[in-house]
Amino acid sequence: MRTHSVFQSVAQRLLGPDVSLTQDSTSLRASNGQRYYAKIGSLDDRDQFIGEAESLKAMELAAPGLVPKLIDCGFIDADTKERDSDVGRPYFLSEYKDIGTLTTAGAKTLGKRLATELHAYKSPDGFGFHVPTYCGRTRQENGWYQSWPECFDALMAGLEEKLRVQGGYDGLCNQVKEVRERVIPFLLEPLVIQPVLLHGDLWSGNTGIDRSTGEPVIYDPSSYFGHNEADLAIGRMFGGIPESFYTTYHQYLPKSEPQEQYGLRQDLYQLYHYLNHTVLFGGGYAGSARQKMDRLLKEVSSI
Repeated sequence: MRTHSVFQSVAQRLLGPDVSLTQDSTSLRASNGQRYYAKIGSLDDRDQFIGEAESLKAMELAAPGLVPKLIDCGFIDADTKERDSDVGRPYFLSEYKDIGTLTTAGAKTLGKRLATELHAYKSPDGFGFHVPTYCGRTRQENGWYQSWPECFDALMAGLEEKLRVQGGYDGLCNQVKEVRERVIPFLLEPLVIQPVLLHGDLWSGNTGIDRSTGEPVIYDPSSYFGHNEADLAIGRMFGGIPESFYTTYHQYLPKSEPQEQYGLRQDLYQLYHYLNHTVLFGGGYAGSARQKMDRLLKEVSSI
C-alpha cells in the first residue's frame, strides 16, 4: 500500500535521504527495517495531535522508553499535500510497538518506573501544562497554576461547563459545584506536594507489554503536571491493571499525607473520570458520579 507523501517527506528529512516507507495493515515499514505508527487527522484534530505529541515528548524525557517515541508531528502543507483538502491537516509519526496485555511482572516494573521516573519529573512552572491535552475526546485547557487545588478545580470546572452545555445535567452540575466549593479545598489544600508529570488517562487500555522486549509500555496520554495520586485513580475504576502495580508503586512512593484521606482523594480523582465519561458517553456514568459525590460530601460534612 502507498504511504502518504507527508510521511515520505518526514522519513527523508529525519530518518535519512535513502529511507522510504511502505504501508501495511498496522504500521509503516521503513526500508531500514524499522516500523512506525502513523496517522492523519482532520482540521478539528490539530490541537489533539499537538497535545498527544507534547505529552509523549515530556514523558520520553522523564522515563525513556516507557512510551512510544515521537518521530514528528505537524501539519500538511502545500509541499506535502496530495490534494488541496490536505493542507492544514495534522499528521503524527511515532515508533511502532507491538503491544500485548500487561502482565503481573510487567505491572511491577511499571509501578516502579512510574514512581521513580515519571512521577519524579517535576515542573518548574507549576501545576498544569503548556498546551491543551485531551482525555479521550475531552479537551483539557490546562495552562499554569501555582497550586494543585486551583489546577484540579479548573479541570473539574471544565467538565461542569461541558455538561451544562450538553443540557439535562443541572442537578449533577450543581452537585459538582458543591464538590468544588467544599471537597476540593478540604482534601487538596492540606497536601504538601510537587507538580509531577502525569500520564493523565492511565487505565488498562492504555497500558501493555512490548512483545519484543517484555518491558511495560503506556500510551495515548493526556498529560499535565499534578498530584501523582491522580494518575492512579482511573486504573481501579475499570480493572485490568494488576494489583502488583499499586503495591510496587507505593513501595517506592508512599501515599501522600494525610494518608488516612488517601481513599477519599482517590474517590475525588475517580470522580473526574466518571464525569468525563458522562460527557463522552452519556448518562450511564452519571449515576456513578453521583455516588462518588454523595460519599465525598457526606464525609466532609461529618468531619
